[in-house]
Amino acid sequence: MVVRQMRRAARIAGFGALTAGMLPAFLVHQRIARPADRGNVRDRWVGAWSGALLGLFGVRAHLRIASPGDALGRATTFGALRERSRDRGQLIVANHRSTADILVLLQAFGGRVVSRADLSRWPLVGASARSVGTVFVDRSDAVSGASAVRTIRSMLARGSTVIVFAEGTTFAGDEVRPFHAGAFVAALRSGADVVPVGLAYRAGSDAAFVHESFGAHLARVAAAAPSDMAMCVGPPIAVGQNVRAAELKDRAHAEVQRLVRVARKSVDGA
Repeated sequence: MVVRQMRRAARIAGFGALTAGMLPAFLVHQRIARPADRGNVRDRWVGAWSGALLGLFGVRAHLRIASPGDALGRATTFGALRERSRDRGQLIVANHRSTADILVLLQAFGGRVVSRADLSRWPLVGASARSVGTVFVDRSDAVSGASAVRTIRSMLARGSTVIVFAEGTTFAGDEVRPFHAGAFVAALRSGADVVPVGLAYRAGSDAAFVHESFGAHLARVAAAAPSDMAMCVGPPIAVGQNVRAAELKDRAHAEVQRLVRVARKSVDGA
C-alpha cells in the first residue's frame, strides 16, 4: 500500500512538472519557427512529451505491423512508423481503451488528435491539447460534428495526419464498437489513406479508462504497476472513387477488430 501511494505521488508530480515545463518551451519554439516548419516542431515536441509520460507511468508499448492473414505480425519501432513514406494525408483509426492510447499514437504517427470536447477542460492536459491543435468534437451536437468533419477534411487535404477514435469514447475489452462515420466522410472527400490500428493492454492492466473522472483515472493509473500494451498497425486502406463512406467505415472497423486480436496475441500470448 505504501509503495502504491509513493508511486502515485511521484508520477502525478512528474506528470505536472513535465507538462507544465514542456508546454511553455514548445510554445516559444513554435512561435519562432518558420511557418513551414511548425508542423515538424509540434510533432517533435508532442512525441517527446508522449514518450516521457509513457515512461513515467510505466507503459511499455510493443509495436507490430500485420498484413491481412498475418496472425502475429512483425515487430517495428516508433521511429520506423514515423519514417514510413507517404504521398497524401492519413487518417489513423484505432479502438480506444485508455488515455495512454493517445500518447502511443502520437509518438508513433504525430499529427493531430480528434478528441471528445470535455478533454479541453482537463487540468493541464486540456491546455496542452488546445495548444497543439487538437480537434474537439461534441458528438451529441450535430453542429459540432459537422464542423469537426470540415476541419478533418481540410487537414487531410493538406497532407496532414489525423488520429481518430471512431468508437467515440473509451470501452473495456477487445470488442470494437460501431464506428461513427464522420471522419470517413472527410477521408473520402480529401483522398486520404485510412490506416487501421488495433490496441490491447495486458490482461489485468489498470490502464482502462471507463466510467470515471479524469482525476480518478489519473490517480488510479499513477499507483498501478508497470503495464505492457501492444499496438498493431495494418496496411493503409486506399480510398477509391466509387467507395461510399459507410463501406469505408465498415472495412476499417473489420480491420481494426482483426488487428486488436493480433495485438492481444502479442501482449498476452492468447
